[in-house]
Amino acid sequence: MNTSLRHQHAGFGLVEALVSLVVISVGMIGIAALYGQGLRASGSALYRTIAVNLAADMADRIRVNRRGDSSFGLAGANGNCDPGGNTDCTVAAMARHDVFTWQAQVAAQLPAGVGVVQYGGTTPPTYTIQVTWTETAVGAVTHQTTVRVPNM
Repeated sequence: MNTSLRHQHAGFGLVEALVSLVVISVGMIGIAALYGQGLRASGSALYRTIAVNLAADMADRIRVNRRGDSSFGLAGANGNCDPGGNTDCTVAAMARHDVFTWQAQVAAQLPAGVGVVQYGGTTPPTYTIQVTWTETAVGAVTHQTTVRVPNM
């Protein structure tokens, strides 16, 4: 009788080991998927932070050069207005140079980054600053900021 009981329970430890291996494997796959989602979310958060900082940078440039008005809404142009340059820039030329420099920063810091400034001729002048970039699996993402800067 003792021998028949031993044969019935033989191999029971192996089935338990296989089941626990499957459970652990599924858990590890879940952890790997969660880690991947965390990496994607942190990458997205990084791009959003960069976009917010770039929009704030353009807003500061507009506040410094308040008389640039509608020139900020025009296409950016390299007016050689960098510090140390020998060019005496007008307010409008400096505004277009700021847009040019800022758009180069947007393109360099964000994937497929594009920066646009729109001028609204209201009183006080309103500027809409848009930063657009492309994220994997999401597509095009836009951050938009509106700034009102009274003239001096």
